[in-house]
Amino acid sequence: MPIGTTITEYFIEEQRRIKGVSGDFTALINDIVIACKAISSAVRYGSLVGVLGTADTENIQGETQKKLDVIANDLFIKRNEWAGHVAAMASEEMADVYHLPPQFPRGKYLLVFDPLDGSTNTDVNGAVGTIFSILRRPEGAVGEAKEDDFLQPGARQVCAGYALYGPSSMMVLTTGHGVNGFTLDQRIGEFILTNPDMQIPADTEEFSINTSYMRFWEPPVRRYIDECLAGKEGPRRKDFNMRWAGAMIADVHRVLTRGGVFLYPIDRKIRSKNQEGKLRLLYEANPMSFIVEQAGGLATTGTQRIMELPPTDLHQRCPVMMGSRNEVERIISYHLDAQ
Repeated sequence: MPIGTTITEYFIEEQRRIKGVSGDFTALINDIVIACKAISSAVRYGSLVGVLGTADTENIQGETQKKLDVIANDLFIKRNEWAGHVAAMASEEMADVYHLPPQFPRGKYLLVFDPLDGSTNTDVNGAVGTIFSILRRPEGAVGEAKEDDFLQPGARQVCAGYALYGPSSMMVLTTGHGVNGFTLDQRIGEFILTNPDMQIPADTEEFSINTSYMRFWEPPVRRYIDECLAGKEGPRRKDFNMRWAGAMIADVHRVLTRGGVFLYPIDRKIRSKNQEGKLRLLYEANPMSFIVEQAGGLATTGTQRIMELPPTDLHQRCPVMMGSRNEVERIISYHLDAQ
């Protein structure tokens, strides 16, 4: 049976093109891959091994955790804490920076992650996934990594990626030189390159948004969606389809593979909670924005490029609108018209 390019082989080949590299980055990617394989296995077996349902705990956002949230978080930490590639980690499921146990060496990278995006889908057998981002620790930093070390704009990401656990498990990532997708071959236990140089079509007839919040939307978003819903008889002169998976990772993956726009805007309901958005900047918005932009798309809050936002808190939130370039440009123009 012929075997394609594994994700490890791909990164070793990339590493050989750069003089003087230590191999730490490739080794870190390999540890992330192993963690995602373990999470994929836990998700796949579900009720057979008793991992569905709630864990009777809450995360830092006050959200009820699923058992798989806790399991995925632990798997990701345990796989990445020991090898000396990271200085510290931060997780959507944890209030503070995760400092490595004292017996483990410290590396030059910072790892941030959402261990199981869309975890509410697990009980209905829906698609979920892991999102991660790699940053360099600031030059000259000494001692234990601090929260401020993580508060870097998304444009400084070294790598961003996600593992999607659906009908097949896929890993999609970028290091700033395009986007590549790898599918887990369960027969040999390896992620194989199946989707090289992924590109988002500039035009689309598909959008992703939770329309149950329509009554709370601000005028620019309402204007855009109203025009889409008007179809061929409206100002856009074409019909649109709506898709909503209930997990950012699944919706953005669809956008990446066939085009579309994903919107989780700020609205009156979110503002009433004194929040700046629903999705987390470090764990969701920045890594997905990096991937979308590297695939030819755009990612915005409506008025600002997401990857230029200055983080002020580990769990900062922001509005998210990303996907096909021409549609996102239209959404931005509607926000500018409303100013």
